[in-house]
Amino acid sequence: MGRIPRRFLIHLLLAGGHTQLVEFETLEDFQQWYGEVLATALPEALVSVPLRGLQLEYLLVRAGSVIGIRVEPIFGSQVE
Repeated sequence: MGRIPRRFLIHLLLAGGHTQLVEFETLEDFQQWYGEVLATALPEALVSVPLRGLQLEYLLVRAGSVIGIRVEPIFGSQVE
């Protein structure tokens, strides 16, 4: 039986060498955001990147500045 990830860390590799770490609960959540927002936007358009757990804080990037994406599944038990 395979392990099931608890969440996914998405590493956005941006032009100029910058990186941004974004967290999604499920891979489907990431795929939905990518398909509806990032993949369909014009390269010069600003797109909103979801920042989980940060209220009143937003990250906007130009769609064309995302040059790579790394998806990292996070496994492990939850310690209470």
